[in-house]
Amino acid sequence: MKELTCIVCPNGCLLNVDKKNDEWIVEGNLCPKGIEFAINEMTNAKRSICSTVNTIFKNTPRLPVRTDGEIPKKLIFPLMKEINAVTLERYVTTGEIIIENVLNTGINVIATSDIEYVLQERAYE
Repeated sequence: MKELTCIVCPNGCLLNVDKKNDEWIVEGNLCPKGIEFAINEMTNAKRSICSTVNTIFKNTPRLPVRTDGEIPKKLIFPLMKEINAVTLERYVTTGEIIIENVLNTGINVIATSDIEYVLQERAYE
C-alpha cells in the first residue's frame, strides 16, 4: 500500500493506493478526481516543470520558462539538462517555444515572460 496526497483539487486528500488482482484500489478520496490522480501517479506520474534559461543580456541573465504540458517524472532530470544547456541570444516573447518537442515527448518548453518586458521592469528598480 502506498500513501499519496492528492494535488488535483484544494481538498488535498490523503489517499491509500493498493493493487489487488490487477486492479487499483484507491481509498480516502473525497471526489472522483482523486481516483484518477492516484492511478496515474502509480502507473505514469507526470509533472509540469517551471525553470529558467540563460540569456546573453546583462540586465536579464535568466528568463522564466515552463513546459506546455506534463512530462513523465522519470524525464525531469534529462529535461533539466536540456533546459540548462540553453542560452538565449535574441529577444523572445511570452509563449514563444524555446525548446520544441523536448526529449521527443511532444511537449515544448515555452517562455513565460518577454525579455523586453523584463528589461523594462528592471529599468524601474
